Amino acid sequence: MRRICELLSIQYPFIQGGMGNISSPVLASAVSEAGGLGTIGTGTLRVDEVELLLLDMKKRTKKAFALNIPITVTANLKGMCELAVKHSVPVVSLSAGNPAPYISYFKQHHIKVICVTASVKHAKKAELAGADLIVGEGFEAAGINSPFELTTMTLIPQLVANVQIPVVAAGGVGDSKGFAAALALGAEGVQMGTRLIATKESPYHERYVNKLLEANDTETVIVGRSVGKVRRVLKTAYADQLIQAEGAGIHPDDFEAMTDEEKHRIGAVEGRLEEGFINGGQISGLVKSIPTVQELFIEMIEGAEQIYENQMKGFNDLYLRQ
Repeated sequence: MRRICELLSIQYPFIQGGMGNISSPVLASAVSEAGGLGTIGTGTLRVDEVELLLLDMKKRTKKAFALNIPITVTANLKGMCELAVKHSVPVVSLSAGNPAPYISYFKQHHIKVICVTASVKHAKKAELAGADLIVGEGFEAAGINSPFELTTMTLIPQLVANVQIPVVAAGGVGDSKGFAAALALGAEGVQMGTRLIATKESPYHERYVNKLLEANDTETVIVGRSVGKVRRVLKTAYADQLIQAEGAGIHPDDFEAMTDEEKHRIGAVEGRLEEGFINGGQISGLVKSIPTVQELFIEMIEGAEQIYENQMKGFNDLYLRQ
């Protein structure tokens, strides 16, 4: 954990996942101020729109933060890369595409690079290209997902065994138990998205937050398999429309239009759940409270410490009985 905290200049080994077009400097700055790494996502936004978010972010916090650039989604990739350098963004997170051609550019400008991956092969390539840190994202995660469908439980230990740079676990983590489990798998920190939606600093629509609070263990659904665009969302009326459209043999371009970033904004920010979707990871059923971001982080740290203390006591008791 110390290695990640020193690398990213943060207090706690917690990274906010990229949230695309619904990225908010309010939430991201709260994450950074609480000791984690807040993140602004570029999504499909224009360069000038992201620049306004970065300017707002820099007004709200002097602490480290990241810019998430989903490579195959961002329209003006060159412009976004240059924007990160222009504003001296401390950390860039590259996802949804091959990061290798861009890593050296950021390294030349002393920007730390996180690469989000869902396979050992891609993690090794990212390390070879100069990545500073790997985020291994399991299939439990919200939003756009890997077609490999590896779970966090299986992915993380394999990544740790095959790369030398730090590995962070994403997908299926939202409390102290998940954090402790990620550490047991060999991760040195965790990345979270869904859990941060239900925090006091969250700017998202109350219908989104309430869906999380009311969720059970089967409240998320995968859409997009039939068109090669896997995404995990919360069950809503709009999610039902997506499922029905797939069943009717929707064309990939039409599915893309139904799941673009604007449809996510409509659901998450405006709360129109009949007209837009809301991302949700499989931890949705665990979300039962609305703490501040700082309260969440402290609970996760202290809770994980207690879990390990209890487990060690259990092992010692077992050993003494033998």
